[in-house]
Amino acid sequence: MITRRVEDYLEAIYTISLKKDYVRVKDIASELNVRPATVTEMIQKLGEMGLVSYEKHGPISLTSKGLEIGMSVRDRHDNLKKLLLIIGVPEDIAESDACIMEHYLHPKTVEHIKKFVKFVETSPTTPKWIKHFKEYVDTGVHSCDR
Repeated sequence: MITRRVEDYLEAIYTISLKKDYVRVKDIASELNVRPATVTEMIQKLGEMGLVSYEKHGPISLTSKGLEIGMSVRDRHDNLKKLLLIIGVPEDIAESDACIMEHYLHPKTVEHIKKFVKFVETSPTTPKWIKHFKEYVDTGVHSCDR
């Protein structure tokens, strides 16, 4: 079963692998702020699930199935964080909240969020309503009320 914890590990391994040539237990422990022994235990489970390949004291790599899940979780995370940033949530909170939300939203909801984020990002100018919303957040007054 793919739990939130499994998704977190696969996302962490994927994210680390984008920055480094190899992933080690200590890298994952640092990324997830857990003890190396905890990582070792989970890596063994992920190996049994066919999601990672590893050898004791060697590098850890995602299988094709693990890679697919890790990439998907990272993509959900990135788009949720972008949405939160668009609506003015501070970056540290957006990062933390995206980590929580990425596990619980319906795939259709995530699909629409991705399309919305892409729409906003590819707009030739910042849409007026975003500026108006930021004003509303700051002042509590809707621009239509002026």
